[in-house]
Amino acid sequence: MLDIATPAPDFTLPQSDGTDVTLSDLKGGPVVLYFYPRDDTPGCTKESIAFSELLSDFEAAGAKVFGLSKDGVASHAKFAAKRDLSVPLLSDENGTVCEDYGVWKEKNMYGKKYMGIERTTYLIDANGDVAMVWPKVKVPGHAEAVLAAVQAL
Repeated sequence: MLDIATPAPDFTLPQSDGTDVTLSDLKGGPVVLYFYPRDDTPGCTKESIAFSELLSDFEAAGAKVFGLSKDGVASHAKFAAKRDLSVPLLSDENGTVCEDYGVWKEKNMYGKKYMGIERTTYLIDANGDVAMVWPKVKVPGHAEAVLAAVQAL
């Protein structure tokens, strides 16, 4: 997990439309990165829909919002089309960004341990520094809380 007021690690990742996004190119306005475990699963779907529904409010506040998981670009495109998502989804298939941001963690389900993405959201300020972190996100009301934090910057 990254500390508040530290520089956010830069990256370039492909998004669901096939173009690349470089974090350092987005300086000058806030950026929201929400890391989620998998495309088209119940919690991830609800979270992505919530951010999509509020996307115009984030944009009005000058913020860019991106969902990020290890799923591939084709999976992201299918997920976005199926669920009518407007938030761009970034693909970190090799997992380096997930590791850089400290969200690749050992998880435990029904006594079985495995590695996966811990649902986490980062708010990065206009200078490229971590402004806020929401670890172990619970989906209901989360997108609204992030929007309020963006508006308070």
